[in-house]
Amino acid sequence: MKEKRSPSRLEACWKEKDMVSGRAADAMVVIMRTNGCSWAKAGGCTMCGYRQASLSGVSEEDLHRQVDEALSKYKGEGFVKIYTSGSFLDEGEVPIPVRERILEEFSSCGRILFESRPEFVTAEAAAALPKTVTVALGLESSDPDVLRDSVNKGFTPEDSRRAGLTLKDAGLSVRTYLLLKPLFLTESAAIEDTVRSALFADGFSDEISINPLNVQRGTYAERLWRAGDLRPPWIWSLAEVLRRLSGNVGARLMSSPSGGGTPRGVHNCGVCDRALLDGIERFSFSQDVSDLDVSCGCARDWQTYLGMERILGTAADMGRRLDAGLALGGAKDG
Repeated sequence: MKEKRSPSRLEACWKEKDMVSGRAADAMVVIMRTNGCSWAKAGGCTMCGYRQASLSGVSEEDLHRQVDEALSKYKGEGFVKIYTSGSFLDEGEVPIPVRERILEEFSSCGRILFESRPEFVTAEAAAALPKTVTVALGLESSDPDVLRDSVNKGFTPEDSRRAGLTLKDAGLSVRTYLLLKPLFLTESAAIEDTVRSALFADGFSDEISINPLNVQRGTYAERLWRAGDLRPPWIWSLAEVLRRLSGNVGARLMSSPSGGGTPRGVHNCGVCDRALLDGIERFSFSQDVSDLDVSCGCARDWQTYLGMERILGTAADMGRRLDAGLALGGAKDG
């Protein structure tokens, strides 16, 4: 029997490494259970399954108890990340008293990060935030057609740019998320889209996080993936994006892929996945492209895949389709 999730308990909490003032530092990551992302209730993004971390009927008292739990786990880390699976600046998700308490309780740490959709970023809200705050904006793509048709984001690239500039004008830092391989894009098109999007985001971002598509449960992306109409990106594609952007943007480049090396996440052949993912993690701190120097024969398979996609004009998972066809042919022959 599945355990009932308490609205007064955190969804998750863990420790990891990130950057504070240009140096690697310990970070505490907190995922709160809230009443959920307002956009998810209106349909939501095609690839986002974070509504699974949301509940209904979460009270302000419940949220304060979650803050208590987070404080019990805090060991003086220099960086605290507060994720709500929606927008921290949405008063319907995080009431102002809870927001103010969180910022006060962690005022001694060097850096606090949270996420917000651009519609909640106003000059008034930004001015009320301490200068230790970094706001993460989920731009995903600078192409308005991709945002509308592939992601169903509910805002435009210009909305994100306005929010980013508003935050920068208030003396705050901005981390921008980009989605590598939105739905319906071929691998080649996805690489080009992410590079263009990073150049667009560089004008208002201190950091640009490249997030490869991860197939989350209960999403439209999962439906396509199960049907063989979608393949998460190759790790080679992620490395290619980072190589092409290195030295061409002022923002720190980073990537910490969810589900990396699994069928649902960014993956290669399985032999080189861990080595290349480790190199990408090192690059995220060093910004040294030599950290991406990993060799594997499947790099040729990746190049072939890109070529086949361009010829056939499809974003379907051709590897799975080919394997299924061979299996079917073998069955008929037998």
